Amino acid sequence: MTLTRDDPELAQTLTRREQMVDYIRAGETPREQWRVGTEHEKLGLSLDTLEPVPYSGPRGIRALLEVLHRDYGFDPLLEEGNLIGLERQGTSITLEPGGQLELAGAPLVTLHETCREFNDHIALLKRVSEPLGIVWLGIGLHPLVSTADAPRIPRQRYTIMREYLGERDELGLDMMHRTAGVQASFDFSDETDLALKLRVALAASPLQTALWANSSVSGGKPNGFASRRAYVWRRTDPDRCGLLPFAFEAGFGADTAYRRYVEWALDVPMFFILREGRHVPMRGRTFRDYFERGFEDWRPTLADWSLHLTTLFPEVRVKRLIEVRGADAVPPRLVCALPAFWKGIFYDEQSLGAAFERLRGWDHAAVDRLHLDVSRAGLSAAAPDDSALGVARELIDLSAAGLRRQRAMNASGQDEAIFLEPLYEIVERGTAPCHDLIENIDGEDSHRLVEYARY
Repeated sequence: MTLTRDDPELAQTLTRREQMVDYIRAGETPREQWRVGTEHEKLGLSLDTLEPVPYSGPRGIRALLEVLHRDYGFDPLLEEGNLIGLERQGTSITLEPGGQLELAGAPLVTLHETCREFNDHIALLKRVSEPLGIVWLGIGLHPLVSTADAPRIPRQRYTIMREYLGERDELGLDMMHRTAGVQASFDFSDETDLALKLRVALAASPLQTALWANSSVSGGKPNGFASRRAYVWRRTDPDRCGLLPFAFEAGFGADTAYRRYVEWALDVPMFFILREGRHVPMRGRTFRDYFERGFEDWRPTLADWSLHLTTLFPEVRVKRLIEVRGADAVPPRLVCALPAFWKGIFYDEQSLGAAFERLRGWDHAAVDRLHLDVSRAGLSAAAPDDSALGVARELIDLSAAGLRRQRAMNASGQDEAIFLEPLYEIVERGTAPCHDLIENIDGEDSHRLVEYARY
């Protein structure tokens, strides 16, 4: 169920917790209507100087967006006169706080469509960016630019987030301005289905991080991590990030999953609410307190709840979809592999059940330790009952079997398992893209690294 900005449902005043539970429940979708959505971020550089791309100016990010609006039929998204995004045919291009460019793709039936959408986006972006001297990198952490030197996108919400996270945590500003990732969103049929997918995705999230680890370089040099991005997220606001311990508890499942997620979200401090086009800072007030007491003259609405859910950043997020969020930005073939990996598990009952059985013995503490270990060691880390590499290979096999059973064919008669080929290459050699980044460091000259990583 999709809400638009003008949907009257969003104007509802919240008077009962059940309204917030029902908001998530309304995402229940029959299996025949299941889709996959993919989002991917890119890090920009000015090719001649290898400096960050400014927002303004004739060769800036705004200029790029203006070309896409003027020449390619994108509708503008404006805030206080600033062009901060574009929309066209169910997709959106938006700017993250440090100038990262994100494509939020349309919900699509097959991965063949998803990969076509991604490739078309990259081709268009290159066509528009190259005359401006801009290149976009598929890396999880900016390899050359510091947080202090990253541009600041002029959006109210980002100003509020900077103030809050800058006082709250160790690396939240790094997260905002230097990281880039790939994420995918999936449907669920009911509360039992959501609980099972959430539990599997959280337990497997360190393995996802290891397979897509691609942020081993900072300041043009190795930084000692396979995924520095994952480590940065571990040092960002613990109230809204992490692995959701409640989902590992006994009894989590049917009749509890929606409410447990709601109860967790209620206790997360809020960034802001939106009133008359203006973001109003909530100064760390939890949504529970706002629900019970209001704020100044305002009472909570369903729109406030919907907005709050988008400002929570666990490794796996629930809205009216389930989103997997823990992968670094990567080269093109691995972008398409991420939704393929999860579709093969999530959308095949047999593979989902097998993945749950394989990971059900991993408790929250063990998964949290593994997540920290893979941020440094990648696939070489030790999982609770095997190597990270070994378990990752098992899950890829389960995904491939699930995709083959789903039998979504392209024009050449190939099923969607073809998109897992880059993952099989990774587990065969035992190393993720983070090792390729380091191999492309060439002394003080960063051009080789940029040429390797650019789209």
